[in-house]
Parts: sequence; C-alpha cells; structure tokens
Amino acid sequence: MNRLDFEGRTAVVTGGAAGIGLAVARRMALSGARVALWDLDARALAAAAVGLGHGALTHTLDVTDPHAVERATAATAKEFGRIDALVCSAGIAGPNHPTWEYPVDDWKRVFDINVNGVFLCNRFVVPVMMKRDYGRIVNIASIAGKEGNPNASAYSASKAGVIGLTKSIGKELAKTGIRVNCVTPAAVRTAIFDQITPQFIEYMLAKIPMGRFGTVDEIAAMVAWLASEDCSFSTGAVFDLSGGRATY
Repeated sequence: MNRLDFEGRTAVVTGGAAGIGLAVARRMALSGARVALWDLDARALAAAAVGLGHGALTHTLDVTDPHAVERATAATAKEFGRIDALVCSAGIAGPNHPTWEYPVDDWKRVFDINVNGVFLCNRFVVPVMMKRDYGRIVNIASIAGKEGNPNASAYSASKAGVIGLTKSIGKELAKTGIRVNCVTPAAVRTAIFDQITPQFIEYMLAKIPMGRFGTVDEIAAMVAWLASEDCSFSTGAVFDLSGGRATY
C-alpha cells in the first residue's frame, strides 16, 4: 500500500462500519489520519473502530436525520478540532423491479439515504471546513448514475443525483480551499449484494470488460487520494472505477 500523507489530518467516513467506507477509513488511518466513523449499525461500528488507532471516533446515526447529522458534525468537530475530509459512503441498492412496478416506499427510501443523506452530510460539514478554508469531500456515486441500470431505476437515478450534487457544490466552493469530487465504481462485492438478485449481479459482471468485480481496497485507494492534500486541482469531477465499463 502506498502511504499518503494524512499526518495531523482528520476525516469523517459515513457508512464507515463496513464495505467501502471501512476500507477507506482503514486506508486513511494507516496513512496517519484520525477518523470518525458514522453509521447506523452500532455493533458493527464498535467492531470497525478496533485497530483504526489515532483516537478513532464512532457516531451511531441515521444520515437521513438532519438533527442527527448536525449533532454528529458538531461533536466530531469539537473532539477533533477540525474536519479535513468527508467521505460519504453510506448508501443502499434498493430492490430490483421495472420502473413501473417499483414500490413507492422503496423508491423514497433509496433517495432518502443515497441523495438526502449525502446532501445533509455535505450541508453540515462544509461550514466546518470553511472556517479553516480547507477540506476534501468525496461522495460515493456509481457507474449506474452515468449509464442507468435496468430494473434499478431508483439506485441509478439516486446516484445520478449524487453526481449532480457533487458538481454543484464543487463549483460553489471552487475559489475556496475545499475540493469536492465523486467516484463512480462499477459493482464491488460488499454486503450491498445481499439486497439485489443473483440475476442482476450476473448482469453487472457481464458489463465489466475486466471480467471481475472491483475490490473495496481498490476503491479506497482512489478515494484516499481524492481526500488528500495532493488533490488540489480537481473539483466537481467524476472519477471512474469501473474495470473498463465506463463509456464517458
């Protein structure tokens, strides 16, 4: 593993108890960062924090609750004295249905977590970063947000929303010391696969020219660089991690 320079830096990782979020947190901690994990699963959070070192924090919260996100932001900023990086990894896949059969409640839940949750975390963390005129935000989108996956319209549309949100905030903060980018992975085998059908998993694999799924460590490597001070001239940008699937 290439070690990035996160000495003296702090980071918040949502969905940090497992999957991509935990891989990112580990990568950053190994590079010297103090990390705060935000997740809904208290038991998984406690297990994830073990071994992170550097005084890792955990906050159990629902990213769709604005009051909870505001409280977690204030508590993290107070403990760390600053928030240098935010990685928004919390998200869900939702069920697989044709759009005209998609359950309305599931549609709303996917958008609430995948879009509103990212908005709220960006919304409350940015002012903390502005006080020091420095920050790095990385929002986890998906290749589905660029191309659209059949029978996954809620997930695809929500991840397109994350891309659009990232571009807007990146432009708004372009003349500050805060950089805002997103990544668009193709399928990565994590617990989110439990939410989708085997047939859809095979469909996603067939779309990847490399013939394999990405790994959480491969995603973490890109995310960690985007969250580092070295990422200084990219903002409002979309970085593909798709094994050759991306067509634009």
